[in-house]
Amino acid sequence: MARLFSLNTTAFTLVAFMVMAIAPHSAHATDFQQWLAELRVDAQKRGISDEIFDAALNNAKPIKRVIELDRRQPEFTMTFDEYLNKIVSKTRAKKAAQMLIEHDEILTKIAKKYGVQKRFIVTFWGVETNFGQYLGSFNVPHALATLAHDGRRSAYFRKELLNALQILQEGHIAPANMKGSWAGAMGQSQFMPSSFLSYAVDYDGDGKRDIWGTKPDVFASTAYYLKKAGWNDQLTWGRRVSLPQNFSLDGKDAMSLADNKLRKNLQSWAAAGVRSADGGPLPKADPVARLVMPSGADGPAFLVYSNFDSILDWNRSNYYALAIGHLSDMLK
Repeated sequence: MARLFSLNTTAFTLVAFMVMAIAPHSAHATDFQQWLAELRVDAQKRGISDEIFDAALNNAKPIKRVIELDRRQPEFTMTFDEYLNKIVSKTRAKKAAQMLIEHDEILTKIAKKYGVQKRFIVTFWGVETNFGQYLGSFNVPHALATLAHDGRRSAYFRKELLNALQILQEGHIAPANMKGSWAGAMGQSQFMPSSFLSYAVDYDGDGKRDIWGTKPDVFASTAYYLKKAGWNDQLTWGRRVSLPQNFSLDGKDAMSLADNKLRKNLQSWAAAGVRSADGGPLPKADPVARLVMPSGADGPAFLVYSNFDSILDWNRSNYYALAIGHLSDMLK
């Protein structure tokens, strides 16, 4: 805006700017309503009724807090140990163990059907929403409309908003109950609308894929997502390991191996001197593994298997995937 002014600013330009300054919110509101009208046309093309559109967005307006949160996403400065201690607390591990016992019958059935160990299903549930205790308080259609209109990532969020409207059209949840995060992640499994349409499961057969309030649907949706991401229930996620001094493999040091995601079978790592974290030998099983070093050359080292990459498909953060692994190990 500063570039609108110069030493040669005319009175007309100054008056025009003053008018803009006096009523920016009403102008923005008019712009938003016009944007919604255009969105309605796209929604109709996808088979979304005016009734559903109005129920979801009739009273919508840009949410200032959503824009603030989108703009203020902090640069990730937490160390791996700090992150792990926060996510994998003793309290959460104890609660996870209780949930594993409490829901054992349904978890056992779902684990068998989808080929995902039940301890991992519970772990994702705990990390995402603290076992369904916090699903987010934002109206998802309104939050997505705010972000889609904002312009920074409008194409992505517009698509997610239309997906959310399709979910409402299909009757899985009422518009007023579609709560989630400021960015549109929904339910106890925190699926974006696109993930919901692809992976949410109506496990109890009531005609609704209810990831908000029906635990069998939540568990099955998580398991189905991981299955489609390539999960192998014959493997775990990986393990912490100990590297010998001056470690190298194929002429590369540890950080180069980690950065390049070089995959070798477990016995190749063992032959190069890699041991379990306690100094013992690596397992005799021989899956392909790669090295992950989340804190650099002076930090802990992990050999991870294909399931680790399935976790990354869910959330593309090594910290997150390692936290899932650690918490799941506490439930063995």
